Amino acid sequence: MVLTFKKIFGAIAAATLVCSGAALADDETIASPVAQTESAALASPAGPALWRVSDDDTTIYLFGTVHALPEGVEWYKGKIAQALGSSDTIVTEIEMDETTNSRMQQLVLNTGLLPPETPLRSLLSEQQKTTYAEAMRKLGLPETAFDRFEPWYAGISLTMLPLLQQGYSPDSGVEQVLLSNAGEKQHEALETLEFQLGIFDQLPQESQVTFLTETAANIDGIKPMLDQMVQEWLEGDADALAALMNNDLSDEVLADRLLYSRNRTWAAWIDDRLDAPGTVFIAVGAGHLAGAQSVQEDLAKLGLRVERLQ
Repeated sequence: MVLTFKKIFGAIAAATLVCSGAALADDETIASPVAQTESAALASPAGPALWRVSDDDTTIYLFGTVHALPEGVEWYKGKIAQALGSSDTIVTEIEMDETTNSRMQQLVLNTGLLPPETPLRSLLSEQQKTTYAEAMRKLGLPETAFDRFEPWYAGISLTMLPLLQQGYSPDSGVEQVLLSNAGEKQHEALETLEFQLGIFDQLPQESQVTFLTETAANIDGIKPMLDQMVQEWLEGDADALAALMNNDLSDEVLADRLLYSRNRTWAAWIDDRLDAPGTVFIAVGAGHLAGAQSVQEDLAKLGLRVERLQ
């Protein structure tokens, strides 16, 4: 399996690992913000896309999220706020509460640590070490910072850190805003933390190392890339967002693991949920609701009509 930076960045930024940034932000030695950037360029949207699937006694809203945003980005209003307000239940990818960060940190310690005699940098070639060292220098971190971690976790960390250091925050992420406005609504989850981390932990070590080193090589482009994704999300341009996030997923196995198999599972969940009356607001990474083999396409294959509301 050939794993590249562009192939996986969209999934981390806006299609999976809801709490990856939040967990990192708890570690002051790793993620101390060094700069704040202006978000005004991101703050004049037409509005993120919202869909609805329903039958006689059940309404399910589908809303694509971005798991970290700059502060001050305004999007929670209009039909989105009305849809959540009318819902009995909010559903996110994973359960998110006050224990989420600590549970994720414990899972990383259980699954993401290398043996003491095998530090991370020992898995890298000399050229890869040079690339990795330069990325760590740019982030203001010692080269040893992730020596105890497997390459997949170091790669995710390097993906999130430039965003955290340049104004993006999980606290401003879409799920956090939705949950803060959901009040006492019932909260359900489509997946577990164990499942989401397992997507990466189960990748071959060679693929993990490639992801890590390509992320390091592209460290300067991470924030501009997410800025562009967020702009398309704010404008509600699902096709453009799909082109940015999913079209480079040329590895069929990786694409299926990150997106398509999960989309099929979620579509089946929605189909089953329509059997129970009520109103449900589902918030999942925007990459799952864009492009070919999206959740909406899988719902259509099940004979369900999906209506775009905005």
